[in-house]
Amino acid sequence: MNHYKIFSLAAFIIAILASASMAQDTSSLPYMNPRLSPEERAADLVHRMTLEEKASQLVNQARAVPRLKIPSYDWWSEALHGVISDGVTEFPEPIGLAATFDVPRIHEMATAIGIEGRIKHTQHERAGHSNIFEGLDFWAPNVNIFRDPRWGRGQETYGEDPFLSARLAVAFVTGMQDRTPQSTPVIHCTPPSRSLTLERLPETKSSSCTCSFPTCPVRRGAHSADFNGSIWSPGRARRSSFS
Repeated sequence: MNHYKIFSLAAFIIAILASASMAQDTSSLPYMNPRLSPEERAADLVHRMTLEEKASQLVNQARAVPRLKIPSYDWWSEALHGVISDGVTEFPEPIGLAATFDVPRIHEMATAIGIEGRIKHTQHERAGHSNIFEGLDFWAPNVNIFRDPRWGRGQETYGEDPFLSARLAVAFVTGMQDRTPQSTPVIHCTPPSRSLTLERLPETKSSSCTCSFPTCPVRRGAHSADFNGSIWSPGRARRSSFS
């Protein structure tokens, strides 16, 4: 009986050491290598995931995959006219913003929103969690064309004119992503409206991320998708005055 207990304990210790060894080995796997392209890293990571692990990424509360060092991540954050969080700037509803017809100012506003979004995300990460409204993927802008008040959510849109809505949507998305030469990019990616993608407007393209899983090291803190789907490095958020 004692021999059986000793054997069981030894097997348990070996299993723990093997697990630790496997966890350490992930640092040398292709998906953890920043020298490879994001497409190569994403393909390698997805190939290593089980069906259950892949399915766990198909909801806004994407689950962690500890064995692959993939942290949990929540897709659902909103910033239609300011980040939904405490201690941030709140701007007018989009229907009011559209009434300004001021494309450059919408871009400037979105840049400020993007910086605040990055700051809030960093604060939440330092606190050790990633919950709803704490990520870097924002369900904004809403580019539905508002022509029937019975819909009830017209205040979230830029109104009834497709051309104006398209121009303001482009200004908003590029402002959130902040790709001006003198600045550092702030936001990973700004997904379009939930019910009408930017791809459906002739003046714009979808800003969806190239990497399928926002939780993977390929995206979080490493790479992001720009307005036409190519890859760039985000860098750090810069200081800015919101006055």
